Amino acid sequence: MRCTYGSIHGVVFYSDYFNSEYKILRQNKVAEGLKMTEIQRCTWAQKPIFHEYHDTEWGVPVMDDRVQFEFLTLEAAQAGLSWETVLKKRAAYRVAFADFDPVVVATFGSAEIEAMMGNPGIIRNRAKITAAIKNATAFLAVQKEFGTFNKYIWSFVSGKPVVNAIHGPADYPSRSTVSDALSKDLKKRGFSFVGTTIIYAHLQATGLVNDHEMSCFRKNS
Repeated sequence: MRCTYGSIHGVVFYSDYFNSEYKILRQNKVAEGLKMTEIQRCTWAQKPIFHEYHDTEWGVPVMDDRVQFEFLTLEAAQAGLSWETVLKKRAAYRVAFADFDPVVVATFGSAEIEAMMGNPGIIRNRAKITAAIKNATAFLAVQKEFGTFNKYIWSFVSGKPVVNAIHGPADYPSRSTVSDALSKDLKKRGFSFVGTTIIYAHLQATGLVNDHEMSCFRKNS
């Protein structure tokens, strides 16, 4: 196996693995007598569960603070797990975390934490749950200082998405100088679960970085 790797939502992967997964997907569809779609998506988004997310959200520049907080929470929850797991639980997260309103989440205490620990709809990891509440408080502090969280985070890319030439799985980075700097600053501001790999995934998801593959229909859309 080649030692080429990259990252999507913080998960490091080997290119041979993803290439073989895609080949298996194609073979299965042919075997089932199904016609492959004409839409060209990123290699990681071949599973149907990823289609809507990839086609309508991933890499779209986010200018809404609540959406930024949502992805900070979800990316942290995903740490060590698969993004597929998080997507399946996303609706339950919206309910548990008050539609990702940081003002409300910042008020959560032991009662809310224990309720979430008993909620099978979300990832029941106490450290991740308490980190999300702590991050809500830090998020509000950033808003107070900069006016909006968006103004703060977009300053790390000078207000314009970083566009990378991604030709396939081997080209996906797992971090960058931007994610290193942002991660370091977020930690200084009291955020948790914001390592550079998690933050790079956040940048990809919220469109501060455009890592759609060159052949993907979303690259220039």
